[in-house]
Amino acid sequence: MNLVLMGTNDWVVPIFDRIADQHNVLAVFTRAPKPSGRKLQLQNSPVHNWAESRGLPVVNDIKEYNYKPDMVIVISYGVILRDNVLGSAPVINIHPSLLPKYRGPSPIRSAIMNGDTETGVCLMQVTPKVDAGDIYMMQKLEIGENDTNEIILKKVSDISADMLSEYLRNPEMYPPKPQVGEPFYTKKITAADTIIDWGKPPIEIHNKVRSIGGRTKINDSDLKILKTRINEDGRLEILRVHPAGKKPMSWHDFLNGHQWIKAFGFHNVAL
Repeated sequence: MNLVLMGTNDWVVPIFDRIADQHNVLAVFTRAPKPSGRKLQLQNSPVHNWAESRGLPVVNDIKEYNYKPDMVIVISYGVILRDNVLGSAPVINIHPSLLPKYRGPSPIRSAIMNGDTETGVCLMQVTPKVDAGDIYMMQKLEIGENDTNEIILKKVSDISADMLSEYLRNPEMYPPKPQVGEPFYTKKITAADTIIDWGKPPIEIHNKVRSIGGRTKINDSDLKILKTRINEDGRLEILRVHPAGKKPMSWHDFLNGHQWIKAFGFHNVAL
């Protein structure tokens, strides 16, 4: 099958790699290089680097689309598709949620932050309305109480590769079915969303940290909370932090260098 692939983020690479082993890829569309690091040097997306490593044509501008493939596959691309793409071939998408719940840009993070115990992967039709297309295949997956966004993304990537591979072998076996239920829309996560309110219940703080990360201020210095858990007493335990200007470290090591912090007033935290 002749395919055009569209994607940007790192978890998409294993999926595209599997598909490229099985089908002919005409081109790979991905986001343009972005400034990164202290020197703000332009950096290619993970999908861009992968495509170049396989000798596949890479395109950064969707306006340059001029293909007639058998199918277009879109995963975590981050660009709105217009008629020049949608009218060229069937366009399918991997969306990491149980649609219509969690449409939009942050489905996995939203599921974890809300304390959900399951999510899923949908192989769906792309339509002009975001994440509203019919569904070809759906598979559920469990969210453990300490699973992070990265852990679930790895599971989603593995499931997606199997799902797409199976679907492309015989698309006729999987007729589209309309989404059923009330849509729930997610929002784009911002830095402000990661700020921790220590007055919140421990489980809410834990869910925030494992989904989007957490930040707090100590004497006007920024401290990132990287890993937490809920202990047997239902209290929050901080496991790993990243102080501003230093390397990530355990919470134990951080406290050893900041004994005064025990009087700082972290609510609901087992110090």
